[in-house]
Amino acid sequence: MAAYVPDVSILQEADAFIDAHWEEIVEEIGRLIAVPSVVDFDAATPEHPSGKKAHDGLNAAVDLARRLGFEATDNDGNVGVAVLPGERPETLAMICHADVVQPGIGWTVDPWTLVRRDGFLIGRGVVDDKGPLAISLYCMKFFADRGIRLPYTMHMIMGANEEVGTMQDVAFYLEKYGAPAFTFTPDDMFPVCYGEKGCVNAEIVSPAFEDGAIVDFTTGESSLNAVPSMAALVVRHEGSGLPDTDRVTVTEENVDGIPCARIVAHGRGGHASMPEGTVNAIGLACDYALEHRLVDGAEADFLRLVSALAASTDGAAAGIDCSDAHFDPLTGVIGTVRTEGARVVATLDIRFPTATTADAIMESLRSVAAAAGADARFVSGRDPFVLDPESPVVRTLAQAYRDATGLEGEPFTIGGGTYARAFPCAASFGVLDPHDDYPDWVGQMHGADEGVAEETLKRAMRVYILTIDRLMGMDLNDLSA
Repeated sequence: MAAYVPDVSILQEADAFIDAHWEEIVEEIGRLIAVPSVVDFDAATPEHPSGKKAHDGLNAAVDLARRLGFEATDNDGNVGVAVLPGERPETLAMICHADVVQPGIGWTVDPWTLVRRDGFLIGRGVVDDKGPLAISLYCMKFFADRGIRLPYTMHMIMGANEEVGTMQDVAFYLEKYGAPAFTFTPDDMFPVCYGEKGCVNAEIVSPAFEDGAIVDFTTGESSLNAVPSMAALVVRHEGSGLPDTDRVTVTEENVDGIPCARIVAHGRGGHASMPEGTVNAIGLACDYALEHRLVDGAEADFLRLVSALAASTDGAAAGIDCSDAHFDPLTGVIGTVRTEGARVVATLDIRFPTATTADAIMESLRSVAAAAGADARFVSGRDPFVLDPESPVVRTLAQAYRDATGLEGEPFTIGGGTYARAFPCAASFGVLDPHDDYPDWVGQMHGADEGVAEETLKRAMRVYILTIDRLMGMDLNDLSA
């Protein structure tokens, strides 16, 4: 087989293709957003292994791939795969997920209806990961439409349960199809991510508050891996006079004949791996109750613990703050809170570098929790992973980004967890760009009013087309080096 020669005019062709198809791409993103594809393993069946809603989202993605002319299957709801055959069976792959996190509260628009405003797209999944899924399929269509058979086969892998961390979809794919020579996932930031922190998910459980002041404490359907934008704490309280603040509203209500105050705190949500700039609504509710002496004794001790953990997103309050040569410092976020009988349970999402371990983190959490009369329970975890930032494939992705955009940037690591960690040779690669500056009304991934600039998605398409062209000209041994 003659060596594939990357086309020097590829970016000009890419620009023309993007311009010609952009309106239909936006329309297709809207179709994907309209499906509330939240994983529900409690409703899983053999026909719908991640629940019907997640399967509906996967079907919408597979249907798009078929409309674009690809042979595609949903593999009985386990994972979607669209194929662009090449000269050789060895594969290069992109992977995005069709499932999304719960919308939570705090939205100013319907999360399941795509809103187009001032050059931005708003809706659950426009960034994470339905917008990237749509543009990735169109990037593959770009090469299909050229009529030039690529050296390697391409797979567009469409996941069904990434947001819950199980990645059963990838396990199914690898068992059936085998590992691609290289995979990238448009589920992060440019120029290229070569490593991801480890993660501990834990629960902080209060002692039983028999006949206590707390009646209910909830963040509704907010996500375990997000900073909550709203929380509601209901406490026994007679009389009026509790003041509102700029972030807290208080109303009187009667619960089973008991006078109560409902404290609703409004924060600023965001992804648990990037808590900078967020305001945790759980902490706000705890602080308000403590300031106004609405709880005492063991309840006050527990709320002080939760408040401290919510405020200390570097883990310092639990004595687990650390960093290393590859990663930013550890992050820890109280993501949800709920009442279970007479107990209150808060969830904790911790992203950690190689400087510590899950066992060490849990030992510290248990000690801090015990001092407040509470318990810390391990729920799940995963170890960090790191590629060589000087490997040929990482350098190729980073240079393709620079050449396609004219912007500078170096490979980096993240606190989030993407599909990249589930493959032998993979990296996360866009779509977000650190050079972009969004207005305050555009929400972050996993937060309310999740949004992305149309130009961000167009730029990412340009990068991906150039990257695929260059990867196709590489030797497979370089990809896995």
